[in-house]
Amino acid sequence: MPRRSNRAGWSRTANRAGRSRTAPFVLDASVLAALLAASSAPTPLYPLYQDEWGLSPLAVTVVFSAYALALLSALLTASALSDHLGRRPVLVGALLAEAASMAVLASADGAGLLVAGRILQGAATGVATSAAGAALLDLADPRRPGRSALTNSIAPVAGMAAGVLVATLLVRVAPAPTVTVYVLLAALFVVQAIAVTFTAETARRRPGALRSLRPRLGVPAPTRRALLAVGTGVVAIWALGGFFSSLGPALVGLVAPDAPRAARGMVFFTLGAAAALTVWTLRRVAPSAAVRGGCLAVLPAAGLTLSGPHGAGLPAVYGGAALAGIAFGAVSQGALRMVLASLDEQDRARTLAAYYVLSYLSMSLPAIAAGAATQVYGLATASHAYAVVTALLAVAALVALTAPRGGTATGPAPHPHH
Repeated sequence: MPRRSNRAGWSRTANRAGRSRTAPFVLDASVLAALLAASSAPTPLYPLYQDEWGLSPLAVTVVFSAYALALLSALLTASALSDHLGRRPVLVGALLAEAASMAVLASADGAGLLVAGRILQGAATGVATSAAGAALLDLADPRRPGRSALTNSIAPVAGMAAGVLVATLLVRVAPAPTVTVYVLLAALFVVQAIAVTFTAETARRRPGALRSLRPRLGVPAPTRRALLAVGTGVVAIWALGGFFSSLGPALVGLVAPDAPRAARGMVFFTLGAAAALTVWTLRRVAPSAAVRGGCLAVLPAAGLTLSGPHGAGLPAVYGGAALAGIAFGAVSQGALRMVLASLDEQDRARTLAAYYVLSYLSMSLPAIAAGAATQVYGLATASHAYAVVTALLAVAALVALTAPRGGTATGPAPHPHH
């Protein structure tokens, strides 16, 4: 009897601990989703900016990439700040900065303020995503292994899809969509910042906060091996995501000039929604298999997208976006599960930062190059070159993943601890 009583007591304690994790876990996941929703919300607005201000495709990709490059700078300098100061104060500060960036974007009357707002947004997002992602790992429930890594994979893509969808709807129904979108997001970030102040701290503070701001990237050796194994695939799918996010609306306009304006922004929603569904569907598939399958999906995605300007029309572009989303979801969730497996607490934020640095470099630099190529050679030619390069990257990733690596080709075990 005493033994059964002890077991019952342990079970009640575990249940209480699980419940105490749930609310902050959901909050941190919502923060991650909201940050990425805000990052993709301008996509349906780019055609409006182009019509109102006469922005060129290169200007659009510069605006898009200003965000990504600022985010990279934040990841390189402040990604480990929450390991020293704690998740809560870093998240609160970053969310308030995010709200301020929404105010700048709402007041923009030209490309200058748009770039300034996106730079502030990128910096705030870089700090916040590291802290929120690490907090999700801190709140991992031993009874639900893999939940934290899955949430780190699905929240961003679900957020990106939601941001495009809501912004597209507001373009149709709101009187001033280029203001309303950002005002609503600013209010959301302020509410989240207030909510975070009432949560318990999940990380032990330690000295060295100022020293941690020196730009550097470093990950543990096993994680480094996993990141090298999947790195080319990560580059391929984030580059594809960058194309659809920045130039996707313009490609829809090229292929179907008479299509409704909403069809331009919704092409990236298609990618994001397909990615989120794929992450959920493949959550129990071995991560290395998911990455290989995602890399394979890049090839028909590129082919379908290329066929759009050659008579296949809008269905081909949307089909290519859906396949790109499947590839994105499969590769990103498989790669994250491999990279985040068995991490110690002190390595969580900086390892996530290394993954995001690779991701956002892959998203921003090719998009800038595509915008410049569009200016010189036209959108159709630039799209062809982009699709071919991403397909070649996917093939290189498949070769890297199938080549023998002395036991490290598949990364960690299929079921990560976090």
